[in-house]
Amino acid sequence: MHDTIRVGELSVTFLKTRHESGGAFELFELTIPAFARVPLPHLHRQYDETIFGVNGTMTWTLQVENEDKHTEVSRGTTLFIPRGTPHSYANLSHTAARILCLQTPGVLGPGYYLEIAALFRTDPHPNLAGIGAIMSRYGVVPITQKEDLAPVAQKQDLIPPIQPER
Repeated sequence: MHDTIRVGELSVTFLKTRHESGGAFELFELTIPAFARVPLPHLHRQYDETIFGVNGTMTWTLQVENEDKHTEVSRGTTLFIPRGTPHSYANLSHTAARILCLQTPGVLGPGYYLEIAALFRTDPHPNLAGIGAIMSRYGVVPITQKEDLAPVAQKQDLIPPIQPER
């Protein structure tokens, strides 16, 4: 296991990196504090993402066919996010949530989170442009306006997320 990376109040702990999996995947745990959200909706160009709920409840919003689809991920549920699918997440509850994130293939790495963490160490509320610049360097495309989502959805055949069973 690797050292935990603190990004503001969020924590990221890599369990396996692309270097340990021969590039096949990366697996990490995210702990998201109460009422926290990802600062910018985004999409991934080079990898799929599977989210596994460990405890707490996260609300994920995926843009599918120009429509927001909301899915709650809690203990024992899974959400698949195909590459190219715009998405965001938020913890709308009063308690921290924990998820496992599997990215296939592994391309992002701890460096991404270390760079974003550095922004938060210098400013507890870093500007979105700085975060967006780091995201772009790692193939994570920030979505700044609702209109930005339409061209992506039209260019790709998006598969709707697998809804968790209840």
